[in-house]
Amino acid sequence: MKLLKIKTARFSQIIENCGKPQVYTLWQKPSADRHLQSQIKRTRLMTILKSESGTDFGIVGFKESKEARYLIFSKSLKRFAEKRIIGIHWALVRE
Repeated sequence: MKLLKIKTARFSQIIENCGKPQVYTLWQKPSADRHLQSQIKRTRLMTILKSESGTDFGIVGFKESKEARYLIFSKSLKRFAEKRIIGIHWALVRE
């Protein structure tokens, strides 16, 4: 049995390439949120989730979840699209 190797990228590397993100709060249904939809289309949204062990990790794009937090970057995250984002450092996020 072969284990799948998940490619990862460090959060600090993404900030170097794409700028400091801002936390985005959903105040309405995602489908009705025009700003959110525009950021998804431009590949600037990252969803932050919790792993089974309780650590935060990110994925590029929108994944709806009650526990998810969303970050919007000033530049596209396209080159990190297939990777699991690790080492989330909340001090580097603009409020």
